[in-house]
Amino acid sequence: MVADMEIVCIGNELLIGKVVNTNASWLGKYATSLGIAVKRITICADDVPEIAVVLREVLSRKPRFVVTTGGLGPTFDDKTLQGIGEALHRKLQVDPEAFRMVQEKYAEYAKMRNMDVGEVTAPRVKMATLPEKTKALLNPVGAAPGVRVDLDGTVLVALPGVPKEMEAIFEASVVPLLREAAGDVGFYEKSIYADNVMESVLAPLIDKVMQDNPFVYIKSHPKGREHKPHMELHFSTFAKSSEKPQERLERAAVQLAGLIEANGGKVFFDLLNR
Repeated sequence: MVADMEIVCIGNELLIGKVVNTNASWLGKYATSLGIAVKRITICADDVPEIAVVLREVLSRKPRFVVTTGGLGPTFDDKTLQGIGEALHRKLQVDPEAFRMVQEKYAEYAKMRNMDVGEVTAPRVKMATLPEKTKALLNPVGAAPGVRVDLDGTVLVALPGVPKEMEAIFEASVVPLLREAAGDVGFYEKSIYADNVMESVLAPLIDKVMQDNPFVYIKSHPKGREHKPHMELHFSTFAKSSEKPQERLERAAVQLAGLIEANGGKVFFDLLNR
């Protein structure tokens, strides 16, 4: 069975289109490459009740992992931890380990700038105020720690929205968990390319090949124009190496190529030879 994940991206800037959600793309691609099936990506506002509603809905589906991005910083609109607390009915409290992490990071900043560390401000304390029964995750790049919550069969991890910080914590603290959960299951993919065949003609051919190859998912990606169609056909599967996934993909690709050529199309297994 393939371990699954849901991603929740939090931030008004994502909803209004001010910021492109590159975090979701990066996380989805990385997790998939590790053999984790990403089932949903949700975006919600910087609003405590909204965050709580979304998280309760996500957790009700009992995914193996939930990763949130955004809302861990010191400003008024960073509300993810409050939302997690409300969703789980857990009080927020200053976490000693998180507080130490924040203080050490600001001491590091001060040393770099040859300045005093300064007083402990409310915004700094805010970044160390976590829902009870959670674990602070070291942020190698920034000040705000990540947060891990172990629930009944689900690991919830909250990451900052700043891409470099999100990526650093994910690689250090989350990737090992995903590798362990995936075990010997991996993600395998293959693409072929077709010219002179419309997507509407391809649709029933893809349906047939997927019926004949139930563990292979096929997605068509139009690359050309309506009057000059050029398609990428992407084949993917989650499998153990012992299940010979590359042979599985090759078998489906050869079958679809034959059907396309029988319908007047031209197939290329390698774009370099096109």
